[in-house]
Amino acid sequence: MRKRVNRTMARWGAFGAAALVFSSGILPPVPVAEAQERYYQRRSILDFFTGRRYIDEAPQVPDGYAPPRAIPQKKKKAPPKAAVSAPRPAPVAAPEEKVVQKLDNAQKILVVGDFLAGGLGVGMDAAFQDSPGILIETHSNVASGLVRDDYYNWPAQLTKFMDEAKPAMVVVMLGANDRQQMVTDVGKEKFRTDGWYAEYQRRVLAFAKDVTSRKIPLLWVGLPAFDSPSMMADAVQMNQVYRKQVESMGGEFVDIWDGFVSEGGDFIVTGSDINGQQVRLRTSDGINMTEAGRRKMAFYVEKPARRILGTQASPDLVRLDTTTAPPIGLSSNPADHTDPISLSDPNLDGGTALLGGTIQPVSAGPASSGKSPRDRLVQDGEMAKPPAGRVDDYSLPTVKPAAEVSAK
Repeated sequence: MRKRVNRTMARWGAFGAAALVFSSGILPPVPVAEAQERYYQRRSILDFFTGRRYIDEAPQVPDGYAPPRAIPQKKKKAPPKAAVSAPRPAPVAAPEEKVVQKLDNAQKILVVGDFLAGGLGVGMDAAFQDSPGILIETHSNVASGLVRDDYYNWPAQLTKFMDEAKPAMVVVMLGANDRQQMVTDVGKEKFRTDGWYAEYQRRVLAFAKDVTSRKIPLLWVGLPAFDSPSMMADAVQMNQVYRKQVESMGGEFVDIWDGFVSEGGDFIVTGSDINGQQVRLRTSDGINMTEAGRRKMAFYVEKPARRILGTQASPDLVRLDTTTAPPIGLSSNPADHTDPISLSDPNLDGGTALLGGTIQPVSAGPASSGKSPRDRLVQDGEMAKPPAGRVDDYSLPTVKPAAEVSAK
């Protein structure tokens, strides 16, 4: 009996010690990862009295207890991979500009005038750079004109240039600097007066005659539109003078006005170039031309120049002599005209014979004196009867007599 009491007291002592430990919060550290991985059965109060124990007893973690955190280890960065760049395409070399070697006896186009003529000469060089039989020779004076002959005497200079160059054509562009007072034999004439225009017409006519009297083709290029409304109005009136006087002397007036105005007739800075692309044609002052504007002026002159020069301006020209050079002059070529012919003449395409038949010569005359089926159809409205049995033969079949049928 005493042993049993001692055993019971020992158990109660163990229970009190356990309670003391739990109340004091002193517990050995338990790995959290191991506690989470294992499944534990909860222990009841009877287990303390009976002394029953479980191997998989779950440790009790007091409130406020936090296990020590594991220090995270830094991951070693992998060495950067060498960047593999795609092979770059080989740079495309710009096509070399083809330089056409001019012939030794190439014909010259003489361009004369003021600052606009200087830009026109640059554009003409580009227009005829592929023509080995054409050379462009430009003589321009920036502030010159036909009014101030005391500053630059154009009639005398023109004669000198033509004697030296012996050109096949002369291109003139003057007038942008002529909107000023003119000194005449009777005195001074203000710009826009009747006396001024009368004297100016005489000078333009004399200048054009100096070229055409030598049997040299003359192209007189008109003035373009300007940014100033007053300059535009004066340019329109001066272009009328150029056209009338130059054409009366056998020259040709080249109108470039529409290439430098809008559809409504207003001045433009940006417009279409010779390829139809929108580019800047004029400089900021509204007077001078850009490179594209110079080439566009030459585009208008290039057309009549190539028409007059003919084979000489061809890019395929190899040799220039008396056999390949057409006559240059103001008169038209008689070979360009042919006698008119009637398009309804059936003899042009062998209309007098059927397909596969023999074509009769024109000199043999008509086969019969009567009208042909075509003449009867066109003149009289009478259609020829189709051959019997053809698909368009709508006549009724001939009814044979009963005697012939019974005989068979």
